[in-house]
Amino acid sequence: MTESLGLFAKYWQPGEVKTRLGAAIGDRQAAAIYRQFVVALVGRLSDCRTEKWLAYTPYEHQREFQQIVSNDWILELQAEGDLGDRMRAFFANRLASGSERIVLLGSDSPQLPLESIEQAFEQLRRHQLVLGPSEDGGYWLIGVSGTLPSVFNDIPWGTPAVWEATVDRLRATNTSYGMLPVCYDVDEQSDLERLIRDLHDQAGCDRHLDRLRESLITTD
Repeated sequence: MTESLGLFAKYWQPGEVKTRLGAAIGDRQAAAIYRQFVVALVGRLSDCRTEKWLAYTPYEHQREFQQIVSNDWILELQAEGDLGDRMRAFFANRLASGSERIVLLGSDSPQLPLESIEQAFEQLRRHQLVLGPSEDGGYWLIGVSGTLPSVFNDIPWGTPAVWEATVDRLRATNTSYGMLPVCYDVDEQSDLERLIRDLHDQAGCDRHLDRLRESLITTD
C-alpha cells in the first residue's frame, strides 16, 4: 500500500511570504527566515520512508526549489486557485497515481513533531481523514485515505475559522476523522521569538532544527 507525504511551499519572495512577520522585522528578513523554514522541513522529512513530494509555487522558481531537495523528493507545481483548490488537486493527483494514504504539511511550522506524521499515517488506517490543528484556528497537517472528502470548498481560508468550518463539514458529511496534537504557526514576531526559545530548549535533539536555530540567531 503506497503512502505519500507532501510539503506545500511558496517561493520566498520578499513581501509575498510571512507578511505579518515582515511588518515587524522587514520583508527581506522575513522571506529569508521562511526559506530557512522550508530548508529545515525538507531536511527533517527526508528520512521519512514514504514517497515525498514538494508542491511548490510559482513555476518560474522551480530551480530554486530543486536546489534544496535531495533526489528522493519529487517536485510538483501547485494547481491554480485558492488553498482549498490547490490541496484538493494535490490529493486527487496522488490518489489517481495509486497512493492510498496521503499526508500534506504546510511550511509555517518548522518545529512540528515528526512523530505526529507517523501517527497521522497510522490514523489513516482507521479514518478517512486526519487533521493537525494550529493554535491560530487553521491546521498544520491534513491527511486523506482512500477517497477525497468534501472539505475543500467554501472554507474561509486564511481566517481563524478554518479549523471549525472544516470539522463542521466533516461532521455534517459523517466523515470519519482523527486528530493530532496542536502545533503553532510562525507568523508573527512573537511566534518567532517563541520558536527560538523552543529550539534552544531542544538543542541537540535534531540537527536540522539546530541549524535553523543558529541561522535564526544569526539573522536576528
